[in-house]
Amino acid sequence: MDWANDLPDGWEAKPLRSTADYVVSNVDKVPSEDEEPIRLCNYTDVYNNEFITLALDFMHSTASEDEITKFSLSVDDVLITKDSESWDDIGVPALVLETASDLVCGYHLARLRPHKHRMDGEFLFRCLQAKPIRIQLELAANGVTRFGIPKSEIGAMTLPVPPLTKQRNIVEYLKRELMQLDALVAAKERVLGLLAEKRRMLITHAVTRGLEPGTTFRDSGVPWLGKIPSHWELKRVKYLFRLVADPAAENNDFELLSLYTDVGVRPRKELEARGNKATSTDSYWVVRRGDLVVNKLLAWMGAFGVSDYDGVTSPAYDILRPVGQINSTYYHHLFRCGICLPEIRRRSYGIMDMRLRLYFDRLGDMAVPVPPIEEQQAIVTYISRETRELEALCGATERTISLLNERRAAVTAAAVTGQMEV
Repeated sequence: MDWANDLPDGWEAKPLRSTADYVVSNVDKVPSEDEEPIRLCNYTDVYNNEFITLALDFMHSTASEDEITKFSLSVDDVLITKDSESWDDIGVPALVLETASDLVCGYHLARLRPHKHRMDGEFLFRCLQAKPIRIQLELAANGVTRFGIPKSEIGAMTLPVPPLTKQRNIVEYLKRELMQLDALVAAKERVLGLLAEKRRMLITHAVTRGLEPGTTFRDSGVPWLGKIPSHWELKRVKYLFRLVADPAAENNDFELLSLYTDVGVRPRKELEARGNKATSTDSYWVVRRGDLVVNKLLAWMGAFGVSDYDGVTSPAYDILRPVGQINSTYYHHLFRCGICLPEIRRRSYGIMDMRLRLYFDRLGDMAVPVPPIEEQQAIVTYISRETRELEALCGATERTISLLNERRAAVTAAAVTGQMEV
């Protein structure tokens, strides 16, 4: 903790237990008829929000009178995540700005209540947002698949403690600075939303209306599709693709492929920590370049992708091989576009979203547009070129957001540890 050895004059490095009371909640989500009704501030309420207000949609449950007394919330309390599946999610803070008599701190959280004469609540909150300080809790967490902070380590963590007036000056400074940075991030995120919408509209128009200006249109007779260029055909998917299930031979050297909704078909070694070869390929299917791969379970979310590789995939995927003069990538874009996805969902079997499955008998019966092959290829080229430019803009915007968030973290850490004059 280099910061603790380089504090300004008048500042002290103190254990949290000397500046705040702290308790670890054991109030669970299970209601009981013998207990009082409450609103429960849960792990996700803290993890996903900097500030706890009554506008949040708290879970309704019950607690005993003793639990309500012990784990109630007051304005300026700081809540932190005590347990997590990842050690670097330990100690994430939220500041209580509003409370009520029935609002109680839930399980997997710790409540810190600052001593008013020593520690400002919002200053404590900003300290715990600062990585050089919070890392003490992360390193103190125990576990293998799930991590937790021992209660004693919460009290033992070292905090910077400037005079109370200085704490409040720092808090006001950070309010102004972070508000400006947050406004810039919000503006950049709106840009990302606009770019994503432009991309969706560009692809949808290209695959359903074509590229040629002055084209005449006719009603396709397909409700989800609407009008299409007059010279385009309309065919069912089963006449454009055939379902293939070629078993992979044992001891083959094919790549093990996976389908990812956001990036398409990729070798698993590129995107996962696991190996890229199957230990046994008895139940795997062979994929050839140009095949359209469909994740039957997530097709309703756009999980279609054209393979640029020869490889093998899990039988959880359907492999569609083009018949005749068909550009698979054109249909990759068509099946993923916004107006098509509701129809994909309608044709999927299941009683709830995460149980829906799309089988080829239903997809194969779906009528889709068939432009001349030259137009299919031109549309694919156009989409590739135009989306490449949009993706470059998205990448630049995302890098700016990352830099702004780094700046936010750096300003917070420097202010609460006295490394910058406020």
